[in-house]
Amino acid sequence: MSDPAPLQLQSSVRSRLLLIALLPLLILLPLLLLTSVKSWSDRLDEVLIAKVHGELTIARQHLGGLLASRGAALESIGQSSALMSALGDGAEVEAFLESQRSRLSLDFLYYVNASGRVLTASSLGVAPAPLSWPIVQSALKGTTTTAIDIFSPEQLEALSPHLAHRARIPLVGTKAAVPTDRTAETRGMVIHAAAHAPGGAIVGGILLNRNLGFIDDINALVYPAGSLSGSGQGTATLFLEDVRISTNVRLFADVRALGTRVSAAVRSTVLDQAQTWLDRAFVVNDWYVSGYYPLTDSFDKTVGMLYVGFLEREFSEAESRTLWQIALMFIGVVVIFVPVLLLWARSIFRPLEKMNAVIGEVEAGQFGARVGRRSADNEIGRVAQHLDGLLDQLQARDRQLREWADVLEQRVKERTQELEEANRQLDITSRQLILSEKLAAIGEITAGVAHEINNPLAVIQGNLDVIHSELGENARGFKTEFSLIQDRIQAIHILIGKLLRFARPEEFAESDQAIDVAQTVRDTIPLVHHLILKARIELVLMLEAAPLITINTTELQQVLVNLCSNAIQAMPDGGTLRIECRPSAASDGAKVEIIVADTGQGMAPDIAAKVFDPFFTTKGREGTGLGLSITRDIIHRAGGTIHLETDPGQGTSFIILLPAHGRSQ
Repeated sequence: MSDPAPLQLQSSVRSRLLLIALLPLLILLPLLLLTSVKSWSDRLDEVLIAKVHGELTIARQHLGGLLASRGAALESIGQSSALMSALGDGAEVEAFLESQRSRLSLDFLYYVNASGRVLTASSLGVAPAPLSWPIVQSALKGTTTTAIDIFSPEQLEALSPHLAHRARIPLVGTKAAVPTDRTAETRGMVIHAAAHAPGGAIVGGILLNRNLGFIDDINALVYPAGSLSGSGQGTATLFLEDVRISTNVRLFADVRALGTRVSAAVRSTVLDQAQTWLDRAFVVNDWYVSGYYPLTDSFDKTVGMLYVGFLEREFSEAESRTLWQIALMFIGVVVIFVPVLLLWARSIFRPLEKMNAVIGEVEAGQFGARVGRRSADNEIGRVAQHLDGLLDQLQARDRQLREWADVLEQRVKERTQELEEANRQLDITSRQLILSEKLAAIGEITAGVAHEINNPLAVIQGNLDVIHSELGENARGFKTEFSLIQDRIQAIHILIGKLLRFARPEEFAESDQAIDVAQTVRDTIPLVHHLILKARIELVLMLEAAPLITINTTELQQVLVNLCSNAIQAMPDGGTLRIECRPSAASDGAKVEIIVADTGQGMAPDIAAKVFDPFFTTKGREGTGLGLSITRDIIHRAGGTIHLETDPGQGTSFIILLPAHGRSQ
């Protein structure tokens, strides 16, 4: 591993020099600018909110003055001698009230006594249930009261059909508003005033729905000409709940946004929580710096809002222009001064970079690399000269070490070759001795087993024949039992023959018939089907049409059963057992390839190298170590090969190659 000193030098000296040079310009100055811009932007927002707060206060005061003036006007009517003299004549009272209604531009005006009897202006109908209004009750007690009240469509219709028609405003779908099923606002918002009069009270009101003069007066008072810079636009609106009933906000160029509704966020704050809104808000189709004030009626219920605000766009664009100017100024400063600072710092760290590069070249094996700064008469130049001297000494010592290493390496190589050859010969001899001993033992065991089993088996066979002969015709009733005993005796004979064939294959060589591998695989599956079900293993068969092969069917089944059993035991927690059969692509159809693969535990390389050795097992007392050895022996006798591919934790695949029928190995 290379010495990290050059990298450390680069990351410490060069980086620190650059940091010292660029820190004030690229870090401190941007932080200062960002802090200043953030503070300025926050202060601008505060100024805009304060501005709209002041404008909302003016609008509230104007509305309060309008309410007070209407109350004072009704109070003067209630105390006038003209009303007192006219009270005795109903027609005269109606004429007097009509003249006063016209003079004060009221939408309705009527007199009510303490028992609820109403005398109204001649152009109006009778007001329904006047004593239900709190302001009327206060006036009857002698207190002049003015409030904003909401009249139902029926109440407006009773006073005047014209008022009911004027109050009706179709609702317009509005972005960000609370969804509603209503199609029109039919209620009326009224400046409702009542004053004491002889024997009763004088009650009057102005309908604010579509009262554009009223809202234009507020807008002109709050936003006089020149109060907003550029093309800034101030707006004012009166809401009945969340519906604009009087506004100078435009839906289109010459269409006022009557019937549009306030956003859900504003509604929640002002109407539901009865709090003043001072913030930016989406108004019909644009963002405004807005102020909303909740309006309550004579029942002390929040029934609407008073709004003033101005377009945010002008201020946002001005803020963006300012930010761009600051950014461009900063970029200009950086473009001018950064190259100067870099040139200044380069005169210091360039010699250090040269030494760093030389050290890297030496680490890479280029021992002839040198700094070569002989003319510099300063601290860095003297360090460079001293480094070159050290590198000269290092190169000379490295040359000597290489010469000694070459001699030593040659001697070690010769001795290693001699040891490897001796070890190889010893390993071959040991394997041959072990295999010979094992095979000899197998032969002796097999011969003994065959002898010990064949003798009693012959006695059983003989006695069975005697019993069958003695029974004669009566033996037909036991035909199934005799057949079953005969089949089991034959199976024992076959098993003994296979043991002898494994131990002494040369004595049991026979000409095998041509078989279909795919069919043999299908016939073998029932032999291991119970093991597959018990272990919860998924079986996948991929059997392609392949040439016939020459092998004993029973032996091929024995091979498949052995490989499948090993695969099932390698997957104790379940998995997939895949059996494939296909022509070998590497031999142009001259061989058949059989693959038995599992997704089990796999094997380490040292285990995989021994699995075909006789008596080698990883199953302890549960295994004999002969299964794969017998399998390999059967495949070799058929002229084929078998090998495995495995990886710990990834599963194992056994690949068998057998020559096609009529082909030689």
